[in-house]
Amino acid sequence: MLLAIDIGNTNITVGMFKDDDLQATWRIATGVHRMPDEYAVILLNLLRHRGVDVADVTQGALSCVVPPLLTTFNELFEKYFNIQPLVVSPGVKTGIQIRFDNPRELGGDRISNAAGALSLYSSPIIVVAMGTATAFDTVSKEGEYLGGAVAPGLAIAAEALYARTAALPRVELVRPKRAIGTNTIAAMQSGIIFGYAGLIDGIVTRIQKELGEKGTVVATGGYASTIARETKTINHVNPDLTLIGIKAIHAMNQA
Repeated sequence: MLLAIDIGNTNITVGMFKDDDLQATWRIATGVHRMPDEYAVILLNLLRHRGVDVADVTQGALSCVVPPLLTTFNELFEKYFNIQPLVVSPGVKTGIQIRFDNPRELGGDRISNAAGALSLYSSPIIVVAMGTATAFDTVSKEGEYLGGAVAPGLAIAAEALYARTAALPRVELVRPKRAIGTNTIAAMQSGIIFGYAGLIDGIVTRIQKELGEKGTVVATGGYASTIARETKTINHVNPDLTLIGIKAIHAMNQA
């Protein structure tokens, strides 16, 4: 079995693959100060809950945007699984020609999203990843990574309203009944949910204009399902896209 792990700023997403089948996924809160043994306790318990023994895990692959945790998870894999995981990083085969000015600035999650999208959908592709940040990644018809855009994530925007104002509360990020909020919470939800739907449609439309065609637009990340239904441009929602991309990159590097 392959353990694919995407280490993000807010969450760590774990996927368990048997051959090409994604059999289980889990989310863990990101904690920079946790030791490898602490993460191992969490991970091994999750595996046991699915009836998976340590010996069943024979391969590992990582995408990481939190540098201190890369060492942590490398140590975890070596100590508890006796394997050295593949790390999605510059120099690793991805099947994608990267046209970014400095490829080393590109996070492993964004490369994985592009690889996952290429393995599932026809290009050109625009991936909208809605996590801590809202990232737009563009893949050309020829399968080249062209670049994209990055905006603050929904949770960051909502927290900023709460933290930087005297009277606005924290709100649940759910769809309000209407755009015209008749109370403070509904008004904030309208601004955030419908506002981000407009932001996504606006940026996607600009990217499509530069591409010269609409292509396939795929949403992923924790808020994808909430926002996608409010947009006009998103064609598919795939919450497992990053893990699928990590697995695809891992497979390319085993040949």
